[in-house]
Amino acid sequence: MTDDTKKNGPDEAATELGADAEAVITEAAEAEAKAAEQEPDPIEFLKAENADLRDRYLRLAAEMDNLRRRTERDVKDAKSYAIASFARDMLGVSDNLRRALDAIPAEAKEAGEAGLMALIEGVELTERSMLAAMERHGVKKLEPEGQKFDPNFHQAMFEIPNTEVPNNTVLQVVQAGYVIGERMLRPAMVGVSKGGPKVAATDTADAEKTA
Repeated sequence: MTDDTKKNGPDEAATELGADAEAVITEAAEAEAKAAEQEPDPIEFLKAENADLRDRYLRLAAEMDNLRRRTERDVKDAKSYAIASFARDMLGVSDNLRRALDAIPAEAKEAGEAGLMALIEGVELTERSMLAAMERHGVKKLEPEGQKFDPNFHQAMFEIPNTEVPNNTVLQVVQAGYVIGERMLRPAMVGVSKGGPKVAATDTADAEKTA
């Protein structure tokens, strides 16, 4: 026991020791609080990691879904348009059959010779069968006569003066056009009206919706 302890007595010495102990406890508590602030809470860490993994999963699922849709679309397009080149060549054959029929003089048809009529019927049947087979594979003939000229599907060859129909109306088809699926296979070669009233934008939109 020191001289100060002897001088001040046991009560004052105990008070000093208590103060020192309290200071030590306070410092320990502060150190523990700082350590807790520096070290992440395991539960919060797991929650954050779980949220990150969920976000990655959702992104991966979305990417896989987009890939599946693109693949399905590519496969569908491949099936639909694989015969485009072949179909385009067959259109040339169909055109020749039609030219052969149109080249037969009207007098010869009116004469009704049995052999000639049988030939005409055979050529017409062949043409119809070919077009029907192509249509089964997605190839369809355009019927633009009377419709508004559409540069996406029609090719204007000449203009026909006509004030009774709206301007740029298809009045004559020189060569038939065809589409395969939703794509243009061959544009229709047409003659369009000139000099008629212009179609208002609203009327054009309504006509497209109706079509």
